[in-house]
Amino acid sequence: VLPEIEMPGHSEEVFVAYPELSCSGESYKNSDFCIGNDSTFTFVEQVLTEVMDLFPSKRIHIGGDEATKKAWAEFPKCQQRMKAEGLSNLDELQSYMIRRVEKFLVSKGRQLVGWDEIIEGGLAPEATVMSWRGISGGVAAAKMDHDVIMTPNSYLYFDYYQTNETKTEPLAIGGNLPVEKVYSFNPIPAELNDAQKSRIVGVQANLWTEYVPNFRHAEYMVLPRMAALCEIQWSPSYKKDYENY
Repeated sequence: VLPEIEMPGHSEEVFVAYPELSCSGESYKNSDFCIGNDSTFTFVEQVLTEVMDLFPSKRIHIGGDEATKKAWAEFPKCQQRMKAEGLSNLDELQSYMIRRVEKFLVSKGRQLVGWDEIIEGGLAPEATVMSWRGISGGVAAAKMDHDVIMTPNSYLYFDYYQTNETKTEPLAIGGNLPVEKVYSFNPIPAELNDAQKSRIVGVQANLWTEYVPNFRHAEYMVLPRMAALCEIQWSPSYKKDYENY
């Protein structure tokens, strides 16, 4: 089990209890941690310490996706941080946080994993990238000699409908991802050389559950696509045969 503790975005729930860790100092107003606030890093390191006590996994996922970054452009402490660290834009400010968190995790013998947005602003030295916005982020990371987990939404988001008959299926977030398309995915891009291909360390499918209220619904969304997922990560592409599958 690889735990994910989201930062700097998708963190609204933190600010309900700790509003001072957002740029506004108010609950529900921001979704991103205030990177200019030293207390943010104290809090994050305490949380990650608890996570590492609970999970023996070598890799710890810190999210890094879909930060709005808007408040950072307006808040004096964030602007001061950028000036002090010589950062030229908000992407680099996010990268500053990711790199700082990675340094902490590495000091504890762990490795950082993040969604492909962590490439923006400069990739942390030892980070593993989960490529979800297509495969381009994974390709870029592999070419930079970073480990990659392929999880593109176009092939591996199991919160999408399984057919075009959306009126007869359980509710989904949208999209259409039949099992045939899942099976067709090749996680090793042809444009990579052999050394870069070795950086593709696995694949992952995602079932986000905003629209999945119970286990029966979850089973429907996962199966039979999960079996296709297994075959694309365990079988070489030349042995794949959809009719036989």
